[in-house]
Amino acid sequence: MLKVISKVFSVFVGLTVINVWLFRSGKNTPYRGGNATNLLDEFEVYGLEDYFLIIGIVKVSLAIILLLSLYFNKLRFFASSGIAIMMIVAIYMHISVGDDLIKSMPASILLVSSLIIAYSEKISSK
Repeated sequence: MLKVISKVFSVFVGLTVINVWLFRSGKNTPYRGGNATNLLDEFEVYGLEDYFLIIGIVKVSLAIILLLSLYFNKLRFFASSGIAIMMIVAIYMHISVGDDLIKSMPASILLVSSLIIAYSEKISSK
């Protein structure tokens, strides 16, 4: 049962990250940091605009690896742990600019999901 949950969450997290970065990056959402209207503006709010491309490549790569882990199980812990770290930083950035807690909700959901994936992989590998 834990393996099934891990796989379902892997699909959810992987597709969500890809959706945010590749299909919704130019769109306004109520979860953007500060008064940003798109993802690049959000990175400017955080003072991270110089790292936008690098962070995007890392997040999308981890999401793709997480989806590939459906076929290559050994990748799942690495990918989910990487995404969890990225989400911790995202939550910190929201807090550091004084955003309402609701703005960090998507990152919080992805963090918890990624931690569940990583935990289930550690438990099942014993």
